[in-house]
Amino acid sequence: MFPQRRAGTVGNRSSIIGGAVAAPTRTAQTIRRDLTGALATCVSEKGYSATTIADIVALARVSKRTFYEHFTDKEECLMALYEHVCDRLMLIIRAAASGDQPWPQRIGDGAAAYLGALETMPQFTRTMLIEVQAAGQRAFMLRQRTLQGFAQTLVDLVEVGRQHDPGLEPLSPAQALAIVGGINELLLHAIDPYAPAVAPDGGRDGRFAALHADVVRLISAVLNFRP
Repeated sequence: MFPQRRAGTVGNRSSIIGGAVAAPTRTAQTIRRDLTGALATCVSEKGYSATTIADIVALARVSKRTFYEHFTDKEECLMALYEHVCDRLMLIIRAAASGDQPWPQRIGDGAAAYLGALETMPQFTRTMLIEVQAAGQRAFMLRQRTLQGFAQTLVDLVEVGRQHDPGLEPLSPAQALAIVGGINELLLHAIDPYAPAVAPDGGRDGRFAALHADVVRLISAVLNFRP
């Protein structure tokens, strides 16, 4: 897991993503974080296919040789970024939905935490929702495994909820994956893939947070379904 960024980033880069920063000395972990953060920024501005390794190293302020010491190619850099941030998102969901509150509130809290986290990282949303699907076979397979990871997170949370609410039906992996896919489609419809990732004023526009009620209804509808 990449270390948390200290105060001071380039642009509006999220602390979850990390980013490029000039420093007298940088550890291997810091350089790796800066490279993936630079990739996220470049992708948000010009798309994955148009982003070059030269773009990435220029923003990260390292040489191409340094890049290849950490990643074999651009796709591997993208995969490292994607995997790191998705792992963080799953931890955020688990933390928000694992309390002692009633089950409906857990659903709402988990959804709010996930959507709120996405609002804080506009540079990453294009990578997560759009670019990774066409980045290459390795990236596509990683995305498939990651979606299954999100689905398993939901299955696990429902099992915890059933300990407090025996009437709650178990959630199958297939049902959980359908929920994850539905949420991803809602997110895709909420963004313009051809628009800048960051609002002109640098702030959040609330498009993801506005989906909260629909996400909660989707999860609740599946959990409450009785054939």
